[in-house]
Amino acid sequence: MIQMVGLPDGCVLRPAVQADQKMIRRLVLSAFLDPTQLRWFQFWVIEASGQVVACGQLRAFPEAQELGSLVVAKDWRGRGLGRALTHHLIQQADRPLYLECLGEQLTQFYSQMGFVPVDWRSLPPSLQRKFALSALAARWFRVPVRFMVYGGVGR
Repeated sequence: MIQMVGLPDGCVLRPAVQADQKMIRRLVLSAFLDPTQLRWFQFWVIEASGQVVACGQLRAFPEAQELGSLVVAKDWRGRGLGRALTHHLIQQADRPLYLECLGEQLTQFYSQMGFVPVDWRSLPPSLQRKFALSALAARWFRVPVRFMVYGGVGR
């Protein structure tokens, strides 16, 4: 367990354990995120009073990693948990780190954390395949999907 500077008192950042699966799924579904690639062993969670109140995962791909499924429980938003968890996941990444986000508010949040927008065509092939439907939705239906990479074109 990691007691991070900047987390509210009583909050602890730790790797997820198998028993966290149900709460991770609940958080992801509450944010209307894709629940199909949730692997508990790729997650880090923030716990408060025995409850998982935030989660996020690093998905591994051959040439990159994806920061995904980052969610903070509604009652815990605005306390710096998302920022702390994002910072920690960035520190854990060992390959170029990408993400997909929806909307200007999330784009601004991740921009403040060091991510920059990239065109879908510049993503590594494995991420192009993963994000192909999102790219089509962005182009055809003007869904405000953004693809981003940490620190520019790579790490």
